[in-house]
Amino acid sequence: MNRLSITDRARIVQMLVEGNSLRATSRMADVSINTVTKLLVDLGTVAADYHDAAVRNVRVRRLQCDEIWSFVGVKAKNATLEQKAAGWGDVWTWTAIDADTKLCVLWLVGGRDAGWAQDFMEDCASRIRGRVQLTTDGHKAYLEAVEGAFGMDVDFATLQKIYGSPSTEEQRRYSPAKCIGCEMKTVIGNPDPKHVSTSYVERQNLTMRMGMRRFTRLTNGFSKKLENHAHMVALHFLHYNFGRIHKTLRITPAMAAGLSDHVWSFEEIAALVI
Repeated sequence: MNRLSITDRARIVQMLVEGNSLRATSRMADVSINTVTKLLVDLGTVAADYHDAAVRNVRVRRLQCDEIWSFVGVKAKNATLEQKAAGWGDVWTWTAIDADTKLCVLWLVGGRDAGWAQDFMEDCASRIRGRVQLTTDGHKAYLEAVEGAFGMDVDFATLQKIYGSPSTEEQRRYSPAKCIGCEMKTVIGNPDPKHVSTSYVERQNLTMRMGMRRFTRLTNGFSKKLENHAHMVALHFLHYNFGRIHKTLRITPAMAAGLSDHVWSFEEIAALVI
């Protein structure tokens, strides 16, 4: 990897963030898979550190949070005790999106219980200045976590989607049940009903599934190591925040949030690894 030029590293980064697997990237870049993996690990580490330092004291008016499912090695229902001890099984990625700038304020790779929810919301609260309107889904873990992280200094509402029973045709086509309505509940403060929504963060979930091969359903492209999974998520969000122009904003989310004054190139991202 030390013999790779910045240009070659940038090409590999571009392939990874555009949804290619490690092996596909190694074939297209004509390098070994070990080279691609090492670059991913190195970049994922510095990407997470950069985000942790740079995305601070952000002014957010409307925050949307959600979790997206994936798995490492094997689904939890099929994992043995040894595999679970090695980090295999279901993995959830928590995301928090600013509805105005589309900035990913925070992500967290882990479980889906109350402990992870508390860590996620406390970290979110530490990065935001001012009072925020927060919307989540109906996951019960959010209730205590939001209160513990923000206290009463938040306008918090949940939006629970109501699904009908899937038809035989939908079950056969692996289609989700049809959404027949939504139930909004005010939990803390006085959230504006017009802005109680999880649409942007759910669209971000789709961006993750399209931009990271390991999130694609019904394929064998799933992650084989939890560490590499987390590194890819970190690299994805560094590019999403700083290097990818949002089609609606016409600038990057980091520029819209005042965290950057230009669009990062792939060479700039690759240069984070010295």
